[in-house]
Amino acid sequence: MIDVPEAFARTTVEREGESGAAWLAELPVTVDGLMERWECAPDGAVLHGGVGVIVPVRRRSGDAAVLKVSFPHPGNVHGPDAFAAWGGRGAVLLHARDDARFAMLLERAHTSTLADANTDADADDAAADLSDEVAAVAGRLSRRLAIPAPPGLPRLRHRAEGWEQELHRDAEELPHRLPAHVVDAAVATVREIGSMQPDVLVHGDLHPRNILRADREPWLAVDPKGYAGDPAYDVGAFLKARAVTFLEADDLEKAVRRTLDVFAEAAELDRERVQRWAQLHLVQASFWGRRQGFRIARNGAPADQLTEYAEHLAVLLTAPA
Repeated sequence: MIDVPEAFARTTVEREGESGAAWLAELPVTVDGLMERWECAPDGAVLHGGVGVIVPVRRRSGDAAVLKVSFPHPGNVHGPDAFAAWGGRGAVLLHARDDARFAMLLERAHTSTLADANTDADADDAAADLSDEVAAVAGRLSRRLAIPAPPGLPRLRHRAEGWEQELHRDAEELPHRLPAHVVDAAVATVREIGSMQPDVLVHGDLHPRNILRADREPWLAVDPKGYAGDPAYDVGAFLKARAVTFLEADDLEKAVRRTLDVFAEAAELDRERVQRWAQLHLVQASFWGRRQGFRIARNGAPADQLTEYAEHLAVLLTAPA
């Protein structure tokens, strides 16, 4: 049986409580049963993400794969549907699925991610070129993943009314530093863009840590949420994940806008639409930070600093491009 990583077990119980502990207790048996059913053998140390374990395996054919089992959560329901629709186009291949157990047998990619590319450059010019390349890779993947959405996926346009209500509520209830016109711009985006989205398959969490080095293609996406909506929606997760890389930029606004320029061009998306989605995501992130903190800083001064930074970026992106 597998050994569940201690850090993963601890954070799962902290987040999910008794239900998380009960799920963890059954996890080794669940994994053993899936490996037997899918004729796989363990092939390396167990890895983990935020909500699931990833077990490197070898299939009966000898091919390398990974068995991923996630904690049962509504946000994890439609990942297999997205993988099935893509069929390996820009994402890892789905070999088998067990929706009741929130389990998938997937093509194995490398453990290095697009985020790791940040460590490859030191000089200013090299770092700028690398930042462009990261945005271009993500944009090109976004374009390839933007195919007609299958039926049954959550439609992002159906969430627009809730987004607008949350923006108004948070602006009234929370202490924040967002000028009224910044919040108004986010609300306008929800009304004008968020409520009228196409039925295009959207990854939903396309940040650099969810883009892996691979052999079949240079880069492949993992961990999709599986939504139907506007492909430009995905710039939100990407920009939020990249935000900390702009902290040492000589010109913060120029660096952020450059990243949006490169992403939009590579994804073949309307530049203004990309910026409006990015601004909305940043406003939502700043309010989320006020209420919940962030994964890397739950509370205290670090969370406050990240929240104020998100607010500052939202202000910068509210001005015309």
